[in-house]
Amino acid sequence: MINYVTLGVSDIEKSASFYESLLEDFGVKRLVNMDRIKYIGKSMKEPMIAVCIPWDEKEPSPGNGNMFSIAPGNKQKVDKMHEKALSLGATCDGAPGQRVPGKFYAAYVRDFDGNKICFNFFG
Repeated sequence: MINYVTLGVSDIEKSASFYESLLEDFGVKRLVNMDRIKYIGKSMKEPMIAVCIPWDEKEPSPGNGNMFSIAPGNKQKVDKMHEKALSLGATCDGAPGQRVPGKFYAAYVRDFDGNKICFNFFG
């Protein structure tokens, strides 16, 4: 259902490299590499992340309440993704932990431009 999520960024190369490195264990790569937008994913037929310089050329700003989530498969992988994001320069926006007892485990970070990312495991 979801084709791609677009994130406005201030440094397109830095952001594209961040998401490629963060998600390399999922087998992603840069699929489209234009000056103002880069698509990162497994294939054009699977969900992708696009990082772009906003078309109005104003500073990007993350939306209040906007977030995208990645489900790496289990709690240990949630912890690993959170740690990896921090090592790549993201900032912590919620340490790994059980959010809904027995149902939802999650960790949160923000990228260089403040875009919020959740790593989660349901179950």
